[in-house]
Amino acid sequence: MTVPSPHHIAAILPCSDLDASTAFYARLGLDVVADHGRYRLLSNRKGWHLHLTDETQPTWPERDQNPFGLYLYSDDVDALAESVRDVIIGPIKAPTHKPWGMYEFAVSDPDETLVRVGWPSEDMG
Repeated sequence: MTVPSPHHIAAILPCSDLDASTAFYARLGLDVVADHGRYRLLSNRKGWHLHLTDETQPTWPERDQNPFGLYLYSDDVDALAESVRDVIIGPIKAPTHKPWGMYEFAVSDPDETLVRVGWPSEDMG
């Protein structure tokens, strides 16, 4: 396992199908760095860390009621969008510049967690 920087944060997401969620996040560049059966640690080895668990109630997360969201910052938004273009939310299947100053796109994971991937518009080349 890669040693994380001294200050970082990792979200812990409940999921109903650990393998499906792991495969989804692999499309965004996250690999399993530790597998403890019902609890997996994922990382892209550049700063993203995500923990997945199916150690929840059988009905959680419930469809159409998932309150979770992730924002993944990356300076390579276009390449990440290409890896998940078929599941980008909205009519435009590509990143766009948003009024709040981000160049981003959004997808939903298998349990409908909203995942936004973006980078500040002013820092785009």
